[in-house]
Amino acid sequence: MKKILIVLVLASGVFFSNNAAAQMKIGYIRIDDIVGLMPETAGLDSLLDRYQADSINPQYAQIISLYQYKDSVYKDSVRPAPAAVKKQIEQELPQLLYQIQNWQQIVNQALQAKQDELLAPIYRKVYDAVKAVAKEKAYSHIMTKEAMLVAPDADDISLLVAAKLKLNIPKQTK
Repeated sequence: MKKILIVLVLASGVFFSNNAAAQMKIGYIRIDDIVGLMPETAGLDSLLDRYQADSINPQYAQIISLYQYKDSVYKDSVRPAPAAVKKQIEQELPQLLYQIQNWQQIVNQALQAKQDELLAPIYRKVYDAVKAVAKEKAYSHIMTKEAMLVAPDADDISLLVAAKLKLNIPKQTK
C-alpha cells in the first residue's frame, strides 16, 4: 500500500511539473528600439538643446561672472575688502572653480536627468503596451532581448507591441 501511495505521489508530481512547464511562455523585446520609434521621441533632441540653451548655459555664464567678480574683490588692492569678506570669498572661490572645471560633467548629468524625465512617460506607455500584449498572447514572462543569449524569433514581441502602439515599423533590408 505504501509503495502504491509513493508511486501515485511521484506520478502526480511529474504530471504537475510538466503541466507547469507547459504553461510557461517566455517572450522578449528590445524596449529601447520601440521607444525610439515612438513619435514623442522625435522632438526630444530639440527639447534637450533648448533646455541646455535656456537653463544650463545661462547658469554657466552666471557662475563664470560670479567667480570673476569674487576673484576681483578678493584681489582688489585699491579698495581691499574687510577680512571677514575675504575669508568668506576664500571659502567660495574653490567651490566655484570646481564647478567651472567640472562643468562638462555637470552638464552631462543635468542633460541625462532631463532626458530621463522626458522619457519616463514614453517608457511607461511602452511598458503598458508590453503588459497588454503579454496578457493577450498568454506570455508568462517578457525579458529584454539583451538578457537572452538564444531565443527563437517567434517569441520576439516587438512587432506586436509596435502594432499595439500603432507605430510605423521601418522596412529592414537584409
